[in-house]
Amino acid sequence: MNKPRLKEQYEKEILPALMKELDIKNRMAAPYIKKISVNVGIGRIVAKDSKIAENVAANVAKITGQKPVITKSRKSIAAFKLREGMPVGVMVTLRGPKMYEFLDRLVNVALPRIRDFRGLSTRAFDGKGNYSIGIKEHSVFPEIVLESAEMIHGIQININLSAKDKESGMALLKKFGFPFKEDGK
Repeated sequence: MNKPRLKEQYEKEILPALMKELDIKNRMAAPYIKKISVNVGIGRIVAKDSKIAENVAANVAKITGQKPVITKSRKSIAAFKLREGMPVGVMVTLRGPKMYEFLDRLVNVALPRIRDFRGLSTRAFDGKGNYSIGIKEHSVFPEIVLESAEMIHGIQININLSAKDKESGMALLKKFGFPFKEDGK
């Protein structure tokens, strides 16, 4: 199996440039992407139609190239019309080659297709250098045919980095081609 294009680019171009920029001597100390989690919440929608969980899972499988897990509620909450065992979300965790292929499609295809896109916010980093992206319409991914989509739903993408702080995490993601806003908002 061939290495993903982005993985080769990381090893040959991004890693040496990142080590020089962050003044890191050892390759193993340089930040890297550990995993990517893709989540879709379907709690409100599933009360109307029970087939929605399978449709959303099929969409996430097309987007990520990996079969997702349908998460179920642990307890009943009457105020939300939620019963124990009802599907409330769909999630998938990507590692290795599939992670790099998804990241490549996200940065180079999906983000430019977002309507009125002005760049990603730099405020979405947590204290440990991890980054979260919320996309309102899953139809920005090229794998989804809009005419056959039964409903439009959002996607939450969490990128788990080995970076120790926001600055090194942002430097890594900029090298991968993430389009951040210049003003920081």
